Amino acid sequence: MRGPEMWISELPPFVPFFLAALLVLVTRGYLQSAIMLAAPLLGGLHLWFDVGPNIRVIYQLLEYDLIVMRTDQLSLVFGYIFHIAAFVLVIYTLHLKDTLQHVSGLVYAGSAMGAVFAGDLITLFVFWELLAVSSVFLVLARRDSTSARVSIRYLVYQVLSGVILLAGALIHYRYTGSLAFDFIGVENPGGWLILIAFGIKCAFPFLHSWLTDAYPASTPTGAAVLSVFTTKVAVYALARGYPGTEILIYIGVVMACFPIFYAVLENDLRKVLSYSLINQLGFMVVGIGIGTALALNGAVAHAFSHILYKSLLFMSMGAVMYRVGHAYASDLGGLYKTMPKTTVLCIIGAASISAFPLFSGFVSKSMVMTAMIYEGYDILWLALLFAAAGVFHHAGIKVPYFAFFHHDSGIRTSEAPTNMLIAMTIAATLCVGIGVFPQYLYTILPWEVDYWPYDTTHVLAQLQLLFFSALAFVWLNKQGLYPPELHAINLDVDWFYRKLLPDAGRFTYRTSRQLTDKLSTAMKISLQGAQDIFRSTPLADRYLAAWPTGSMVMWIAIILGGYLLLDHFL
Repeated sequence: MRGPEMWISELPPFVPFFLAALLVLVTRGYLQSAIMLAAPLLGGLHLWFDVGPNIRVIYQLLEYDLIVMRTDQLSLVFGYIFHIAAFVLVIYTLHLKDTLQHVSGLVYAGSAMGAVFAGDLITLFVFWELLAVSSVFLVLARRDSTSARVSIRYLVYQVLSGVILLAGALIHYRYTGSLAFDFIGVENPGGWLILIAFGIKCAFPFLHSWLTDAYPASTPTGAAVLSVFTTKVAVYALARGYPGTEILIYIGVVMACFPIFYAVLENDLRKVLSYSLINQLGFMVVGIGIGTALALNGAVAHAFSHILYKSLLFMSMGAVMYRVGHAYASDLGGLYKTMPKTTVLCIIGAASISAFPLFSGFVSKSMVMTAMIYEGYDILWLALLFAAAGVFHHAGIKVPYFAFFHHDSGIRTSEAPTNMLIAMTIAATLCVGIGVFPQYLYTILPWEVDYWPYDTTHVLAQLQLLFFSALAFVWLNKQGLYPPELHAINLDVDWFYRKLLPDAGRFTYRTSRQLTDKLSTAMKISLQGAQDIFRSTPLADRYLAAWPTGSMVMWIAIILGGYLLLDHFL
């Protein structure tokens, strides 16, 4: 018989979030805020103190065993950071009087917990789809025509990922006889389909446009929430199902490099951060593809760090958008005068994503870079080095520079709300704490860590990289070569379905309509001519004019007779 301690330890981590979402629907005011804060706080304490590795909670559905909770060190690490991020984001959104956003945010976070602790592919699929459905409301909550269109495109991608995941799971079961969510690989077609499903949510190249489309179109707070869960669940899924799959190395390198060019051109700073997010995911995917203990630890550690500093950057831009109404670089500048605290917190996030020593990005990204050198990927290492310099260029410098400095835009506003500042301060403190004391992060990583980032080679090499990247930014600006910040829609892969397909559809419709009109006109002319010829014959006067009823019967008889003859001989 199970004791109370066993029941507590087997409580799935998504349950507190779903219960809180139900209670938030029927409460208001301080009670609603207290419930929202309690879900990640109590859930995180429960996970830390009561839940350990090697717990499995199984429910039987027909002849299948659904593992709704499976714990090991990999799932626990993601569970820890998801609870921390959820707590910070709840604080960040406390000023909102929008139950839709609060409920969807709690369900979204709970779905991420469910996916991370799922032990089989069917349970994963359920939470995979809940992630899609709950997150789309963070885009719709902006309540304008643009967000409505974007949410449809976003949902198509997310649901497509779920459908492909389900199809891959069934095919994988046909080949292996197992639905366990463990190492999957690409040994059968099901494995490839599941990889594609994970790749959509991880924003693989050519599958990424939903991210850069939806995140900037969401609410001021919604982008910060969206930046945490969907893509990191996909990173976890890749680390669980495809460690050591070499194709991921090349995919990850492309992910790290191509967003740099779009981010430099982009005027919307939240879209700059969206491209930067894909860039950072590339480092994680590379680490998973290498598959060694150091590389996998680096990928997991970077996901942990990235959640903190990326949400901090999105929160700072959300605060700007909340006060100013937009986040366009061309129309901002000089905000440090009226938003000094937000400015400092944004700079901490920028330093972290740029991997400055003593900040969180440095202690995690360097693990992946070192693993690449150890495994002999020298050319790809140079590509990642270029990507690391590009991050500092567009996210480390461009975002804080154009938002808070650059030129005086004349905007005079007030500082971010207190709850926003508290949330950003917690995230910033953790970014610095992890950077200064990385050993505390390393102790919870899934595999044994034999690595220390603060040696002379790593520190000097990174400082040189950052120095020359900053020098390039200053030189390009002084020479007038830096791309100007313009109000424009910059399309990449989404050009195919936002420009090419609609234009092709309109062209096809116009062409077919013109062709139909011409054919119709030609047929009318031909029939009119035949009718005129027939009317000029004696038969017309006899059968169509003198006896109209008889002529109708005659022609019906002729037609029926023709059908009978055709049926007989054919």
